[in-house]
Amino acid sequence: MSGLAIVNGKLADPAGKDLATGVVLIEDDRIVASGDVAIPRDAETIDAAGLVVAPGLIDLGVFATDKPAFHFGGITRAALMPDQSSPLDDAGLIRQATRAGKPDFWVHPIAAATRGLKGAELAEIGMMQAAGAKAVGTGRQWIADSGVMLRVLSYASGLGLTVITHAEDGGLAGKAVATSGETATRLGLPHAPACAEAMAIARDIMLARVTGAAIHVRLVTTGAGFDLIRAAKAEGLRVTCGISPAYLFLNDQAVTDFRTFARLSPPLRSEDDRKASIAAVTDGTVDVITSSHDPRGPEDKRLPFADAAPGMAGAETLLALSLNLVREGHVSLNRLMTLLSTNPAKILGVDGGSFAPGSAADLIFIDPDMPWIVDSTKMAAQAGNTPFNRVPVQGRARRIMKGGVLL
Repeated sequence: MSGLAIVNGKLADPAGKDLATGVVLIEDDRIVASGDVAIPRDAETIDAAGLVVAPGLIDLGVFATDKPAFHFGGITRAALMPDQSSPLDDAGLIRQATRAGKPDFWVHPIAAATRGLKGAELAEIGMMQAAGAKAVGTGRQWIADSGVMLRVLSYASGLGLTVITHAEDGGLAGKAVATSGETATRLGLPHAPACAEAMAIARDIMLARVTGAAIHVRLVTTGAGFDLIRAAKAEGLRVTCGISPAYLFLNDQAVTDFRTFARLSPPLRSEDDRKASIAAVTDGTVDVITSSHDPRGPEDKRLPFADAAPGMAGAETLLALSLNLVREGHVSLNRLMTLLSTNPAKILGVDGGSFAPGSAADLIFIDPDMPWIVDSTKMAAQAGNTPFNRVPVQGRARRIMKGGVLL
C-alpha cells in the first residue's frame, strides 16, 4: 500500500516559521513525510484546499473526558487531571482512564502525587506509570507540606515524569473565590491576594532546583508568577508553564453580577495581570495553552457565587479563542500549534503534536476564518458553563484525523 496523501492544504508545521502549502504523507497510523514532497502515484488523496492542516490539539489538563466537545474543538489527545470522583491514585484507575477515549481520542492520565490528593502520603507513582500515567499532578491543590513535595519531585524525577503543579499558596488562598481588588471588595466575595500564586511558584522552583525535577505549572496567571518562570528558565531549570484562554481574554470584572460561569480556579486576575499574561505568550514564557475543560451543570453553578464549583467548559472554544492571539499579532499560527500541541506532547512524552516522520497521524483540518457564536445552551460539552457565552469567534476544526483515520 502507498498510503494516504493530504494535498492542497496549508501546513501549520510547528517546526516551521510560516504557513506553506504542502503535502502530508501517511502510512498506517504514522506520518512519513510532509512539505514539498512527491506524492506516490497510487496513494489515496484527501483534498484540504482552503483549510489549514495542523497537528491535533493535545489538551494538557482536563477534568473530564468529553468526546463531543473534544471533537468540536479539534482535540485528539487529552491529559486527564487526577481530580476525579475517585482520585487517580491507583494503577487500576489509571488503566481504566487510559481506555476512556478509545477509539475516538487518546486519554493520557495524570497520576495523583499523593493518596486521595490529600497532600500527605505519596501515591504509588511507579506502579501508575507502568499502568499508563504520563505525568504526576497535585490536582487542584498546592501541596503545602514542603517535605512531601520534595519527595514527590525526587521520586518523579527518578522515573522521568514531569510534576504538574497547582500554584496557589493554600494558607493565603484558603476558601477565597476571587482575587483581592476592587471587584471582590465591591461584591463582598472571599478573596486572596494575587501574590498567593507567586509564593507557591517560588517554593516549587526552589525544590525543583534541589531535585533536578521537571515541573510544569499548569496555570500561571500573574505578572509576578511569570517573572519567576522567566528567571527559572534563564537559570536552566526544567520549568514550564501553561495558561488557558480565560486568563488571556477576561479579567476579574467578569465576575460582576456574581456570574458563576466566571468562577475559576485560580480566580480571574486584574487587567494588569491579564496584559502580563498576553506578554508572556508573546515572549515565549508560556509553553502551553490548555482548555482546563471542566464542564459543570446547574447543580454546581446555579448557586451563590461563593458556593459554586470552580471551572469552565473550555474544550470547544480552545482553538477559536487561541486564534485571537494570531489575529492580534502576538504569535504566528505555527507557534500557536507549538503551544497547543507540540509542547504538551513533549511534557507528556507522547509522539504526537508534530509533522516529523514517525509522529502519530493525529491531524486537524482548520478553517481559521469560519465565524460562529459561542452559545452555552447549544454546546456539545457535557455542560455549557462558559464565561464566553454569546461571544463571536472565528476558527473551527472542520475535520479530525486520529491515527490516519478520519473521524
